[in-house]
Amino acid sequence: ILIDEARTPLIISGPLEDRSDMYNTVDRFMSALGPSDYEVDEKQRTATFTEEGTEKLENLLRNAGLLKGEHLYDVENVAMVHHVNNALKAHRLFTRDKDYIVRNGEIVIIDEFTGRMMPGRRYSEGLHQALEAKEHVAIQPENQTLASITFQNYFRMYGKLAGMTGTAATEAEEFANIYKLDVVEIPTNLPVRRRDEDDEVYRTVEEKYRAIVREIREAHAKGQPTLVGTTSIEKSEYLADRLRKEGFTDFEVLNARHHEREAAIVAQAGKPGAITIATNMAGRGTDIQLGGNAEMRIAEELAGMPEGPERAEREAAIRADVARLKEKALAAGGLYVLATERHESRRIDNQLRGRSGRQGDPGRSKFFLSLQDDLMRIFGSERMDGMLQKLGLKEDEAIIHPWINKALEKAQKKVEARNFDIRKNLLKFDDVMNDQRKVVFEQRLELMDGTNLSETIAEMRADVIDDLVARHVPENAYAEQWDTAGLAEGVRRYLNLDLPIAEWAKEEGIAEGEIRQRIAAAADAAAADRATRFGPEIMAYVERSVMLQTLDHLWREHLVNLDHLRSVVGFRGYAQRDPLNEYKSEAFELFQAMLGNLRQAVTAQLMRVELVREAAEAPPPQAPQAVGHHLDATTGEDDFGEGGGTLTLVRETVVPAEQRDPQNPATWGKVGRNEPCPCGSGKKYKHCHGAFA
Repeated sequence: ILIDEARTPLIISGPLEDRSDMYNTVDRFMSALGPSDYEVDEKQRTATFTEEGTEKLENLLRNAGLLKGEHLYDVENVAMVHHVNNALKAHRLFTRDKDYIVRNGEIVIIDEFTGRMMPGRRYSEGLHQALEAKEHVAIQPENQTLASITFQNYFRMYGKLAGMTGTAATEAEEFANIYKLDVVEIPTNLPVRRRDEDDEVYRTVEEKYRAIVREIREAHAKGQPTLVGTTSIEKSEYLADRLRKEGFTDFEVLNARHHEREAAIVAQAGKPGAITIATNMAGRGTDIQLGGNAEMRIAEELAGMPEGPERAEREAAIRADVARLKEKALAAGGLYVLATERHESRRIDNQLRGRSGRQGDPGRSKFFLSLQDDLMRIFGSERMDGMLQKLGLKEDEAIIHPWINKALEKAQKKVEARNFDIRKNLLKFDDVMNDQRKVVFEQRLELMDGTNLSETIAEMRADVIDDLVARHVPENAYAEQWDTAGLAEGVRRYLNLDLPIAEWAKEEGIAEGEIRQRIAAAADAAAADRATRFGPEIMAYVERSVMLQTLDHLWREHLVNLDHLRSVVGFRGYAQRDPLNEYKSEAFELFQAMLGNLRQAVTAQLMRVELVREAAEAPPPQAPQAVGHHLDATTGEDDFGEGGGTLTLVRETVVPAEQRDPQNPATWGKVGRNEPCPCGSGKKYKHCHGAFA
C-alpha cells in the first residue's frame, strides 16, 4: 500500500450523466484502424494517433455526423477527442485477463502487484466506460471526483506509522524520503537454506516454455512440490493448457478466477510432487507448508464427525500422514519456486522466492526468462538478441551467468526509479492541493459544529458588497464616471435588492463610502427581516445547509479544474518554466476565485430563500424505494443477492387539523415540532405532548 499503490490517488466519486451511446459509437470505429494509424509506447503506457490515423478517424466521424467543424482538434470537439483517446487506450494498452477480467457482466480491475480482483474500483475520466464498450457489457455512468487524496498524504496524517515486511530493503530510500521511516533488517529465525539459482535466459518465449515444462516434469518425477509463478491470469492459463497438452492432469491453477478455492489450493501446494500454477496471488502472504496443511485436511475430511475417540484417532492418523509426506518433500529438496518471468519490481520477485525455504526448510528458486518478455523487451537492451545469435546461441540453449542477473537487476532498478519518480512527482503536486484541502475541510468541520453562522454570513455579505462597489465605482472618480447601472444589476443579482443607486449618484457630494454604507444597511435590514420571520432555529439550519451545499459543490468543481490544470501544466516546461511552480501559482488563483464564488453564491441564495409550508391536505411525498448492496471484497459479488436487499422506509402520515381528536393522540398522525399541540393547551407540540413522543 505505502509503495505500490501510491502511484494513484484515493478518490471518492459520484456518477455523472449517462453518455453510454457515445462510448459504443466511438468503440465501433476502433476496428477500422490499422497498425499505421497509431503509436503505442509501452514504457510510458501511452497510445497516440498518427497523422494518417487522425485523418481516417476524422472521415469516419464526419460520415457519422459526429464531427463539428473541420478538424478533430478544433475546440468544439474537445469531448470527442477525450472519447477517441480513451477508446484507443482501452484497445491497445489494456489486455483482458491481465489488466482486468469480465465477471458477472462487469469489468473488474486486477491489481498488477497482488494478482487479485479489486471490486468497486473503477478507472476515472471515462477509461472504464471505454473498456466496458470494448467488451460489450453494460456501461455505467461516468464518475465525477468528489474528494481526492494520495496514499502518502493520507498516511502522513497518522501520528505514528510503522510496518513489517520481508521485502522493504530495496525501497529503503523511498521510506526515508516520503514517510521519514527508517528500515531495519531483522535476522531470520533460522538460517535460510533455500538455493536461489541463476536465471536461465532463452531467445524466444516458445523455447522458454519448453524448458519450463521439462523442469516441471523433472521436479514432479522426483516428488518435489513445485510453485510456478506467472505475471498474469492470461499467462497462468496459457501454461495450464500447455501442461494439459503435455499429458499433465494433476495440477492446480490459482488466479483471480479461482480465488474461492485459494485456501484449499495453498493448503495442499506443499505435498510431494504437487504442481501449482499461480499469479502474484500466491506470491505474497501465503504460507505453503511442506507435506500439506494438517488443520485444513482435518477440517475437510472430518467435517461431519462428532468429537470422541474415533475422531481423535482419525486426527492422529492425518497428522502422521502429513508428517510422512513432509519428510518425503524435504528429501526431494523442499518447495521449488519456478518463476516464468521477472516482475517490474525486484520486491515482487523476492516475495515469490520467499514462499520457499521457510523456517529453515530446504528449497530452491529459479527464474526462466526470454528476450521477448515484457521487462526485457521494454527496458532491456535491444542489441542483446543480435549479439547472442552472433555468439552462436542455438535453439533451446539458455544463457546462465551471474552477469545476466546483474543486468536484469539494473533493468529492474531503472523501472523502480522511474516509478519512484512518478510517486514523488504525484506527491509534490498533491501537496499543493493538500494545503487547500486542509483549509476547506477545517472550514467544513467548523460549519458543522458551529451553532451560529450569522457572523460569518454577515462578513461574506460585507465582502460581496465591497467587491461590487470596488468593481463599479473607481477609486477617487467623479460620480459621472461610476457604472451605476452595473452596480444596480450586481445588487439585484447578489443581494436581491432593487435600490435607487442612479438617484443616489446624482446627490451632491456623495462618495463611494456612503454608497457602500447605504447598500450594506439595506442588505442587513433585509437579512434581519428574514431572520425574524424564520426564527433563530430555522434560520441557523438554513444558513448551515446553504453554506455546506455550496461549499461542497464549488470544491468538486475546483477539483475538476485542478485535474485539468495538472494534465496540461507540463507544457509550460517548453517555455523554460517550472511546471510545479506554475501549478502552485495557478492553483492559488483558482482557490481565491473559488472563495470569491462561495461568498457570492451563499449571499445570493440566502437573500432569496423563502420557507414554503406544505398544505395539510397535500399527500405526503412518497419515499423512493431504497436498495441495499454490499460487495464482497474478495469475490466482487453482491452479498444481498440479485435484486439487492429492499429497504422499506416507514413514514407517518399527516392528518388535517379538523380530523384530530384532542382527547385521542392516536388520531393526530405526524405533528410538526413547532406546530400548536393538538390537545388545545396552546403550547408548541415539542413543549407539550411532543416532549413524551
